[in-house]
Amino acid sequence: MATRDHLKAESGPTALNITPLIDMVFILLIFFAVNASFVKEAGVEIERPSARTAETKQQANIMIAVTENDEVWVDRQRVDPRSVRGHVERLHAENPEGSVVILADDQSRTGLVIEVLDQARLAGVDNVAVAATPPGR
Repeated sequence: MATRDHLKAESGPTALNITPLIDMVFILLIFFAVNASFVKEAGVEIERPSARTAETKQQANIMIAVTENDEVWVDRQRVDPRSVRGHVERLHAENPEGSVVILADDQSRTGLVIEVLDQARLAGVDNVAVAATPPGR
């Protein structure tokens, strides 16, 4: 008789254990958060000049912005144009395969943009580009 009571007790409604499902959702969330690529911005609003030969650059790790007021921004901080080389050397040491993109406003001084470009190359970065937008954008 004891075995019959035991069978009746187990034949009740079955509860679904969702703990493994929740664990799997959290693992997927962490996976996508780690592998997501975020768009890096210079920290200031720049009106880029247009160029018919503009190409999309897939990977730019160091962004330098030159505003229309002749301010230079590196890594979301305003810096002196003479200290660009030191900042780029520090950031390039963190990621040696990285490249530099200079976001120059179309109203900025050409001389300052060339000075920033020169400082980036003196810092040891060979892959330096100036950002532009294709016409019509």
